[in-house]
Amino acid sequence: MKYRQRPPAPFPRRCTLHGQAVEPRIIAGRYALMAELGRGGMGIVWRAQDRHIGRFVAIKELHLPDGIAHEERRVLEERALREARTAGKLNDPGIVTVYDAINENGTTYIIMELVEAATLSTLISAHGPMPPNQVVSIALQALTALETAHQAKIVHRDVKPGNLMVRPDGKLKLTDFGIAQAVDDPRLTTSGSLIGSPAYMAPERIHGHEAGPASDLWALGATLCYAVEGWSPFERSSTASTLHAIMSETPRLTRATGVLSAVITGLLIADPNARLSGPQARAMLSSIGNQPTPPTGIPPAATQQYQQNTVAVDPAKKKRTRIIALVAAAAIAVAAFVGGIYAHSWFTSPTGGSTSAMTYGEGGEVPVFALYENYCGVGEVAPTKQLDSDAREECDKPHDFEVFDAIDLLPPSSNLPDAAYPGVETLKNVGVPRCQLMLDSQWIKDGSKLKMSVLVPSQSAWEKDKSGSAQRKIFCVAGNKDGSKLDGTISAKKDN
Repeated sequence: MKYRQRPPAPFPRRCTLHGQAVEPRIIAGRYALMAELGRGGMGIVWRAQDRHIGRFVAIKELHLPDGIAHEERRVLEERALREARTAGKLNDPGIVTVYDAINENGTTYIIMELVEAATLSTLISAHGPMPPNQVVSIALQALTALETAHQAKIVHRDVKPGNLMVRPDGKLKLTDFGIAQAVDDPRLTTSGSLIGSPAYMAPERIHGHEAGPASDLWALGATLCYAVEGWSPFERSSTASTLHAIMSETPRLTRATGVLSAVITGLLIADPNARLSGPQARAMLSSIGNQPTPPTGIPPAATQQYQQNTVAVDPAKKKRTRIIALVAAAAIAVAAFVGGIYAHSWFTSPTGGSTSAMTYGEGGEVPVFALYENYCGVGEVAPTKQLDSDAREECDKPHDFEVFDAIDLLPPSSNLPDAAYPGVETLKNVGVPRCQLMLDSQWIKDGSKLKMSVLVPSQSAWEKDKSGSAQRKIFCVAGNKDGSKLDGTISAKKDN
């Protein structure tokens, strides 16, 4: 049987450069550079066509900045080629495929899959913070992509919003494995030192340690914070102040709550040995049950609508399972904060030490607690004390304690099966490390001089009353260790 040779696909004879039609430049005898897609400190990205098979591709033409020593330039170019070839072995739907790496006439070219999508950075800049459920979807896809790379002994080293591409159907593509190596201001690139974007550089890298999988996960945590909150948690006006923020500050999440908040904070733990692992973070987020959804403001075509295949499950059973998973996930995350030490080891008796943990509400150790976040009060936070609204005092007047943080737990709902009481120890395991984290942060003034009390709801407080109301907050309270009056707020944010 004879086969007729298919005629070659027609190729554009001209490309567009700065709005002008010109003859395309040919790389390696096969790749025609058709149009410039963007440029930065590392070079130019082109839309190109492979004239052998007709496929459109993206080509990164590497141009290292002036001022880099010849030997360092050679090392960086060799590293880009080596790691591009290594990344080409990865096979994951969430990773931009690298097809080839070429050095021609002293210039390095990386040939990659062409992805018609905006970066996460562009989406947030144009449309603002993403809804938490969409950030969960992005997080799950990014974690899977990073796990594929890490299993292949590949570390990205530059995970950031600009390297996450989100298609109109909500699917994620992680790009630039070992390629986006630094240099745009404010980036660092000196011989033998740091390579990457400072605002997304893990603390251990600033200390001079080599990047590892945990470094990528820290950077992903900062990226997810940017996606859900709408601002980069550590980026400051200069590289020095950015690095200082990474080493000394703790982001305060306002839009992220529940499991997503716990995952972000767990990924941003400074100690890489205590940081959440990829599988841990993925298991926690999977308990929420979200699936990929298109980002706000990027309507997909009708053919790209995501349709989820589901198996019929008893809604009440599914809800109860998710509640158990959510509470358990929160406990896992806060346990990571104490570096692998169980949270109950922080507890002391109410009359000694710098921290106490008690229940509040009917049947609790503190039978009445009617103050809220940022409230100040007079009296002792101790068993049998009733701290109702009469105990409130203005924070600019002498007072005994301040409620410096409140943790929202599962809200009561009238149309879904209710959440069973998770138990005192579980609630303390969630509350104590979180309150301690806040007490030790820049948000609290002179935290080392304060004695902290953590109040968790009793079982009676947790359960809904006849009106459907319930008390499901954990309160972080602090007063002076020496028992003296506070003469102003301990909250630094009130001064800003």
